Amino acid sequence: MDSGGRITLPAYAKLLRGNANFRNLWLAQMVSEMGDWMYIVAIYNRLLEATGGSAKSIGFAFVLQVLPQMLVAPMAGVLNDRLSRRTVMIISDWARAAIVAAMLFAQHSQMIWLIYVLLFLETVFWALFEPARSASIPNVVSEKDVVVANSMASITWSFNFAVGFSIGGFIAALAGRNAVFVINVLSFVLSAILITRMRFREPHLENLPALRARELADFSPITAGVRYVSEDKRLLATLLVKFGLGFMGANWVLVTMLGERKFPIHFSGVNPESAGMIGMSVLMGSRGLGALIGPLIGTWLAGHNQARMRFGILLGFLAASTGYLLLGHAASVPIACLALILGHSGGSVIWVFSTTLLQINSLDSFRGRVFSAEFAFMTLSMSVSSAAAGVLVDAGVPLDTVVTSVGAVMLIPGAGWLAAQRLWRHRGPQPESV
Repeated sequence: MDSGGRITLPAYAKLLRGNANFRNLWLAQMVSEMGDWMYIVAIYNRLLEATGGSAKSIGFAFVLQVLPQMLVAPMAGVLNDRLSRRTVMIISDWARAAIVAAMLFAQHSQMIWLIYVLLFLETVFWALFEPARSASIPNVVSEKDVVVANSMASITWSFNFAVGFSIGGFIAALAGRNAVFVINVLSFVLSAILITRMRFREPHLENLPALRARELADFSPITAGVRYVSEDKRLLATLLVKFGLGFMGANWVLVTMLGERKFPIHFSGVNPESAGMIGMSVLMGSRGLGALIGPLIGTWLAGHNQARMRFGILLGFLAASTGYLLLGHAASVPIACLALILGHSGGSVIWVFSTTLLQINSLDSFRGRVFSAEFAFMTLSMSVSSAAAGVLVDAGVPLDTVVTSVGAVMLIPGAGWLAAQRLWRHRGPQPESV
């Protein structure tokens, strides 16, 4: 970080070198996400093959990848505020390794239903893991490094997404789909081992009685969490930012279909099916590249200043909208890739800054429930938007029209966030630096 408060590249290296706990958490994220993004290409391609190219099959698969997060959010919040978050992450990784291994037996057309079931189960454990990881970061790093850690996590996610999707299609096309499933199983195993090596204090566990099973059905802790967030309208507005971002979830259907139908990439020795899978990989990789660039630029400009982060979220919504409006009119692969880079650079800025603002401004004892609630709202909008995109495309609405509509819709949460800024002007003082 320079004297003006901007976050520079050496800050990331310093955090990795000097903090073994964060280094293990970061390496765990690196390997597990890379494997996950590689195998998603193979799953989506298999579903399109089995259903004759139905967009709804992708929309339904994506709903099963996100909707369970909303369904288990109350339980996930309680577990992450009552148990060791490190333990929750380890158990979740081992469970996901077993679930992905089971997908090796679901490749035949008669067993295609099993893919949907296993996607649902994998997401249940992701819904336990991700709030635990987000809630643990302020306990693993110092307060001044929270924004650096979140930016690095987002950059890593984006790098994994770009590289995983880009090479996943090629590996599946050349070595077969099962190869990427095996890689993903091994990635979760390694992630669990890395998190096992972490040693850090978890203040939320101090003086807590043992968790009893019936408490998972007791909604009083959840009610307390809702009451806690509702008491501060600024915190509530920040929690809902990713609900607006979730409407970009339609991209999972739209970018997949664009790669298969509009922008397949052909070259010598590649059959039409593989050309579509490679086109999907290139477009998804561009999406990941945009998500990689966004936090690097955004955190450099905003530094530790919360007012700049809030303004960055507004710019993020504008970039997301512009990117998808351009994507709807793209006539070539390079233009489509540039549009995705722009749109998802904005989306990643929204993600990093909203996550950081929530971590800084919420109490540790409530943080697990805060992030579980945030993920629940986000997955609701992601599920609705992706399912709607699949239905519209299969109903004959042109792909470009649906893509352009997503760009227009992203202006709505942007306008809502702009209106919410009055809360910071008309309420009591809040620290503007972290």
